[in-house]
Amino acid sequence: MMDRFTVVIFVLLVSCICRTLGQTCEGNCGKKLDLCSCHSTCTSLGNCCTDYREYCVEILPYSGSILGGTDVIVLNATFNNSSKIVCRFHDNIKTEGYVDETSRGHCISPLLYETGWVPLSISSDNGTTFNITGAWLSVHTGKLDAKFKAILVNSTKWQYYGTTDVRGNLQMTWNTSLVRAERVNIELWGYRETGEPYTDSWLGEWAYLYSLAKDQPNSGSFSFLPKPAENGFSSWELGSLRISPSIYPDGMWNVQAAWTEDHALAWHLEEKFRQNSTVWALDKCVAWDQLENELPNFLSEIIDCPCTLAQARADTGRFHTDYGCDIEKGSVCTYHPGCVHCVRAIQASPMYAAGQQCCYDSTGAQVLTADSIGGSTPDRAHDWGSPPFKKPPRIPGQSHWVYDVLSFYYCCLWSDNCHFYFKHRPSSDCRRYKSPSSAVVFGDPHFITFDGVSYSFNGFGEYTLVTSFAKGLTIQGRTEPVNGTVKATQLTSVAMQETPSDIIEVRLVSGHNGLEVLQNQKTLSFSEQSWMDLQGVYVFSPTSSNVTVMFSSGAGVEMRLREGTMTTTVLLPEEFIDTTMGLLGKMNGDPKDDLAFTYGELVQNLTNPEEVFSFGAGWAISNQSALFTYDSEYLFDTFLYAPRHDASFLPVFSIPENPNDPLANQTSEICSGPGSQFCRYDILVGRSPRMGNASKISYQSHISLEEDLKPVISCGWFSPPSNGKKEGTTYLQGAKVNLFCNEGFTLTGPSLRVCQWDGVWSGGDTNCVVPNNIPGIVAGSVIGAAALILMITTIVLLSKKQKQKRRGARTEEAGTTEAF
Repeated sequence: MMDRFTVVIFVLLVSCICRTLGQTCEGNCGKKLDLCSCHSTCTSLGNCCTDYREYCVEILPYSGSILGGTDVIVLNATFNNSSKIVCRFHDNIKTEGYVDETSRGHCISPLLYETGWVPLSISSDNGTTFNITGAWLSVHTGKLDAKFKAILVNSTKWQYYGTTDVRGNLQMTWNTSLVRAERVNIELWGYRETGEPYTDSWLGEWAYLYSLAKDQPNSGSFSFLPKPAENGFSSWELGSLRISPSIYPDGMWNVQAAWTEDHALAWHLEEKFRQNSTVWALDKCVAWDQLENELPNFLSEIIDCPCTLAQARADTGRFHTDYGCDIEKGSVCTYHPGCVHCVRAIQASPMYAAGQQCCYDSTGAQVLTADSIGGSTPDRAHDWGSPPFKKPPRIPGQSHWVYDVLSFYYCCLWSDNCHFYFKHRPSSDCRRYKSPSSAVVFGDPHFITFDGVSYSFNGFGEYTLVTSFAKGLTIQGRTEPVNGTVKATQLTSVAMQETPSDIIEVRLVSGHNGLEVLQNQKTLSFSEQSWMDLQGVYVFSPTSSNVTVMFSSGAGVEMRLREGTMTTTVLLPEEFIDTTMGLLGKMNGDPKDDLAFTYGELVQNLTNPEEVFSFGAGWAISNQSALFTYDSEYLFDTFLYAPRHDASFLPVFSIPENPNDPLANQTSEICSGPGSQFCRYDILVGRSPRMGNASKISYQSHISLEEDLKPVISCGWFSPPSNGKKEGTTYLQGAKVNLFCNEGFTLTGPSLRVCQWDGVWSGGDTNCVVPNNIPGIVAGSVIGAAALILMITTIVLLSKKQKQKRRGARTEEAGTTEAF
């Protein structure tokens, strides 16, 4: 009892001393102080200031809709029942919080015009001081899990309501726990953008429009019969429904609420739409067409689509699955009929913040708008937005709706006038697309460079995998012994940065059963979201064994956990050619210069393991360049305060050949074919059949990746001849297009065109022309003229003969009379 009392007194004394000397986390979160730390690593190091958890807080949930309304619990910090909580997001958006019956503080997330992590500060004295700090993750509505939002039942009916034969009640549902109230209001909020595009006056606006129902039971379901909006509200064509506690006034901002996804408000449009939706939509389509004619052309600055589905799914540094058409989730492609999968370019274009969408059919071929309504389409506004967000066209989701989606409804879905839409949103083919180069580290560890050189390096330390001074990219790897008895190492952590981005580190967790992601030395949780927008970098982690990091340059780094080992793949676009150095080589297509020492000299003998080992050791990093997090005594002692390459650790360089080895039979069973030397090493030296099998899988995956990324030749879209049609919608090398003419026309030129190795279609021009019948016409004219002349001649001769007969008759008659 006395010992416990002594400890308590000691802790209080230290706290008092720390506060007296200014060693408090109030206003110092993220900093390392002299006597204690307010940095996120302090919890694992055990040197936190005593008030660390009181001022540097975690929140639950840590993420929610960009539209706001999420009730957030402030963890660890305690509040009085009399505390007046105000929560400030960034430095200018304030919402009113509250204290619950357990003295826990709550914040309500606000409506934002950006995604990603947002600084959060909390006041317990009604906004006088904001001394508690945390962070909030704002999420695009399309990326938000369905359990965190209200659901439109049969969303297609909602967005076609009022068109031909689409009538009746509409229904929505929600999780009642999202709104802590017994009775709720159902409100419609609208979004629009005003001002002149691409000027400072261009702004996005969310506004409360009207309530569909008030003081309804919070039952988790609501249905109604829509009618055209009154008081001019039908001019708002995009919006979202909000379910909020009925205790608040209509349209009150930033209260606890559940939102539907933003959607086209067909169900509340004016009566003219219901009377003739096709004519109404055509008028809108034509007006949009005229507006597009006045806006700048963004098509030239967006990236070309990959040629094949395999390329699109493999180029993870530059393209990511479009959540609206995902082959992994059943290929429900509402806006792209006939397609099975779409991807979006991750980065928005530099000047106009435009996006690129690429869609593919079941054969893996790209679908083009010139052939199908479901084709790939570029976007004036990137669906996911782009930094610095907040203003059009960079507002996530909504800007894309205004300029790219509503117009698709006008021209294609609510009317049949897609030619207007595709004039401004034509598919880009893939003739300019260049696949990235890939390199990989796996197993014990083994390396395959960008130019295909393979070798093993079993150093113990921290090394440069890739560095590109021209692009500001640095990727570092940490290797540690497989265990205390085996003279072999494995990759345990990868740290990376593309200046001035956040530093991202991905490392094996204790027990090697998962991957941990750190942002600037702070652990990130992917329990709520699999995608995160960070500073200059995106991170995607759908499972604890799968992490992909995507930088602004298009560089991608994939970490995969297999059998307790980490495989790391680096993908770099062609802009990195001749700029890279490190253990993964010089990316220039020439394997001869891949293994270069830091001072430029090349490895002379790749088959000499000692020389290769010396090369690898030379790429050990320095303390000044290290990107890793050191948050344990082990990491301090082993890496931070020690040489970055442990020269005392000498691995086994060659595979022992011992037929009596108890693992020999397993090795023969597991390891065969190309790359078997890596598998054999990991089993016979690393003493781990699991690791050997993982290396085999990693090697095969890399070969498959290389095959998927292999460049292909495209001849580009082939247009059918005027007054004709074509058969065939693939345009890669070897593809055939058959050409036909409409009835009444004749084909001139080749009827079959083939895409050749040089990217040019075979044969000359093909045309459909009117049949040439001049000889027949001339012959017919001659015969007709001859017949006409013959008829005239016959008539003339008959006429003369008749006259002669009449003259003879008169003469005979005269002679008779005279005789009489």
